[in-house]
Amino acid sequence: MSLRLATFNVENLMNRFDYSGFRNQLHQDRTLALFEIKNEAEYRQLEQARTIAHADDTRQLTALAIAATRADILCLQEVDNLEALKAFEYGYLFKMVGQGYIQKYTTTGNDMRGIDVAVMLRAETAHGQPIEFVRMTSHAHVTFDDFGLHTPELAELGNSPNERIFRRDCLEIDVKIGGRPLTIYSVHFKSMGGARNGMNGRDATMPVRIAEAKAVKRIIEERFGRDHAANKRWAICGDLNDYRQRVVIDDAADGGYRFEVVDEAVSSVDILLADGFCENVVERRPELDRWTLYHTRGPLERHLCQLDYILLSPALARRNAQAMPDIVRHGQPFRTIFPPGQEVDRFPRIGWDRPKASDHCPVAVTLDIA
Repeated sequence: MSLRLATFNVENLMNRFDYSGFRNQLHQDRTLALFEIKNEAEYRQLEQARTIAHADDTRQLTALAIAATRADILCLQEVDNLEALKAFEYGYLFKMVGQGYIQKYTTTGNDMRGIDVAVMLRAETAHGQPIEFVRMTSHAHVTFDDFGLHTPELAELGNSPNERIFRRDCLEIDVKIGGRPLTIYSVHFKSMGGARNGMNGRDATMPVRIAEAKAVKRIIEERFGRDHAANKRWAICGDLNDYRQRVVIDDAADGGYRFEVVDEAVSSVDILLADGFCENVVERRPELDRWTLYHTRGPLERHLCQLDYILLSPALARRNAQAMPDIVRHGQPFRTIFPPGQEVDRFPRIGWDRPKASDHCPVAVTLDIA
């Protein structure tokens, strides 16, 4: 009995307009920055027109990427709300996969922009096994104090003990696949952002992600018991906004590129992988072929890295020791630099930078749930 499980950061699946760029240039789209705009009313009109024109191509490409995963259960990040998800599924995804993801679940998390995690389920797997929703549990309310996770490093970042740990949520979804239980933890950890306090964005925000990782581990251990969690069927899926390795890209003398794998000394992902608590199945792929995001701030700062994860419990990992995850990269813009031999045919209408399916790539794996 197999299940196709996937995760995808769909990048700002919104059903509202963001006008904050009128007062904050950091939020202003580069297209509008080309024009002289007289007042806020004019800005709002132009922003509406720009967003609508841009969204149609983007969401067609997002739907193509999701269709390519062939997922029975799909964990999503950066979803505005249930209505936005319903409109996207009906208007775009339905045209590509048919009557597929009837069941959709999300809750309001803690993100200041209002982007949440979500899970979509088919009624049955591709092999006809029923997918039954059992329950959904949000952990967005948990504070640093609740779990005893407040640290001096967090205090330096301005996080008080009574603040909530998760920057979005750790959404716990219980399902049954052909009658067999499976628990999915859908997450989206704190983003890295830009440099601050004399540190790069990744290091400056690391204490928050470490706390989030510790909280997810505790939630799982409290749910199943510390001594029994390893033998249960569960998976952590989502954008952890951190990496254990990078593929650093430099210019080569022949006009091409050099790719160097660099291991990171510290990663919040290590918290979840330590002592075999779970397995990152993407690490079954070759080191140069694990990336789910291309990062660049110009020619002097370019790398590929894994930000998107499917982490399996030891029991699921053992049962699926030969399972090899897929990474769907056909929705990447043409500016993304691929290592040799990894190039793919892009979806129709992909642009140099945009439109694109997302800045992230979906990750999917087929699992035996017997």
